[in-house]
Amino acid sequence: MQSVLRFGMVGGGVGSLIGDIHARGAMFDRRNVLTAGCFSRDSDKSAITGEKYGIDPDRLYSTYREMAEMEAAREDRIHFVVIVTPNNSHYEIAKAFLLHGIHVVCDKPVTIEEGEARELERLANERGLLFGVTYTYSGYPMVKQARELVRQEEIGDIISVMAEYPQEWVLHATAPSWRMDARQGKSCCVADIGVHVAHTVSYITGLEIESLCADLQSHGTLMELDNNANIMVKYTSGATGMYWCSQVAPGSKNGLKIRLFGTKGSLEWQHERSEELQLSILGKPFQLLSRGRDPMFPAAAAFNRLPGGHPEGLYEAFANIYAAFSGELLKLLRDGTLTGAEPADYPRISEGADGVRFIDKCLESSDKGAVWVKYDAASAPERTGQPV
Repeated sequence: MQSVLRFGMVGGGVGSLIGDIHARGAMFDRRNVLTAGCFSRDSDKSAITGEKYGIDPDRLYSTYREMAEMEAAREDRIHFVVIVTPNNSHYEIAKAFLLHGIHVVCDKPVTIEEGEARELERLANERGLLFGVTYTYSGYPMVKQARELVRQEEIGDIISVMAEYPQEWVLHATAPSWRMDARQGKSCCVADIGVHVAHTVSYITGLEIESLCADLQSHGTLMELDNNANIMVKYTSGATGMYWCSQVAPGSKNGLKIRLFGTKGSLEWQHERSEELQLSILGKPFQLLSRGRDPMFPAAAAFNRLPGGHPEGLYEAFANIYAAFSGELLKLLRDGTLTGAEPADYPRISEGADGVRFIDKCLESSDKGAVWVKYDAASAPERTGQPV
């Protein structure tokens, strides 16, 4: 019986922060082993990375197309590929591996154009392939606890959402990053961290956007794209929201914060205090819930890894996403179908496509002078659950 999955990586060469985080997260539970890669266009850098991970030189490839073709032909082929390259390359890489019958995990934003993301969604569904997208913050246990509290109507019907994600890194930049380059995408700030705000709110609340009004700005001489955004949101439920994301906020490190206000109470989660969840119920004392100490819903507690007081963080959040993805993939390989199975708790390609739509709508609104634009959310194709 299959118990360990083989995976490959495109991008993430030595020196890449996100590549290292993905690799560690995927291998955290020893359920997945990195066995192939096309880590860089620089063959020397790719070789150094392969040596770091102990990969057979025969399974180091010069291009992603060669990797997809050669791996698909092997008896001991990789089961899935992880894509951690600049944004504008995600679509072609993911499509190549899907067409060769290989499951995919991709960093966000999953593509530049929504139509590309929907095509990947269609391909994955038609071929019975899993496609995960690493919206990191959905992997935190206290985010999952917040989701369950909302589902159990502990704070009632949501009236308003306040969410922010400030950073300061652009102010320290002395040379342009690829994220600032218009050739790599249409947005910097919204595509990099604004989509995390939108996804985390959606993940916790289930709210669907009806329309939004966005004002995107670019500050500094290095920037071609946005690095600050103010976004007002109306949801189909009648609730409203305000999002702020910035990469030019002095004193801010990685300050994702989600506040939800309902008819019975409120919730607040902060990434920099990720072990805690603030809960306030009308007429009751304020509560500060602590991961690993206080009672949690089973769907959240299942992702705890350490007792309370032993901090869990970013690596564990990535590991939780990969654990859920890998568990579902193992079941698919074992049973040949996912029909009747409870979907595993990890972000999917449909959520990746929704993220691209969010970026596009923010840009559309801002380009028109910060006007309200209809969201017109698309429905996702049905999951077939049949392997190729």
